[in-house]
Amino acid sequence: MLKDRRRVVTGHNESGKSIVVIDGPPARIFGTDTRGLAEVWNTDGAPINTQERTDSADIDVVLSPVAHGSKFRFFAIAPEDLSLSDEEREARVAARFAAMGAAHERPDTSRHPAMHKTKTVDYIILLSGEATLLLDDDERDLKPFDVVVQRGTNHAWINKGTEPALLAGVLVDADVE
Repeated sequence: MLKDRRRVVTGHNESGKSIVVIDGPPARIFGTDTRGLAEVWNTDGAPINTQERTDSADIDVVLSPVAHGSKFRFFAIAPEDLSLSDEEREARVAARFAAMGAAHERPDTSRHPAMHKTKTVDYIILLSGEATLLLDDDERDLKPFDVVVQRGTNHAWINKGTEPALLAGVLVDADVE
C-alpha cells in the first residue's frame, strides 16, 4: 500500500530546463505498509530553492512540519484491532507517537488513544478504504475522495472496516493554540 506509491518530482538541469529529478517510491516509510506514513515531500520553512537536487523527504519521519514548513505524505490506517485491551492499545499508540517525536501532541486521549493535536492546517483526502474522523465531540465517516480540512483540532483517524485505508495529506505549519 505505502511502498507501492510513486512520486514524480520535477526540477531543473544545469541549463535551467525542466526535468524529472525523482521518479520512484516515497523517500521514507514510518511504521508498516498498512499502518504508517510515507513521506512524499517536505519544506523546511526557509525560502524554497527549486534548483536544489536534494530529496527533502529523505529525513527522519516526524509527525509535524518545522516552523513555517509543510509535509506531504501518504498514510495508511489499519483496521482497529478490537482484541487488544485498552491498556495494550494505549501503549502501542503512545509508542508510535513517541517514535515520531509527537508524544507531546496527545493532549487528551480520553475518547481514543490515537487522539492528537498538531499546530497545523491539514488537507486530507481519503483515497481508498474506510476511515472515520474522530473529534472531541463529533465524528464523521468518510468514503473515498472525501476531503477533510483539519484545522489544529484534537482528532484521530480510525478504521472500522476490514481493509487498510489509504489517505494523502498535506500538513502546513500554523499558529494554533
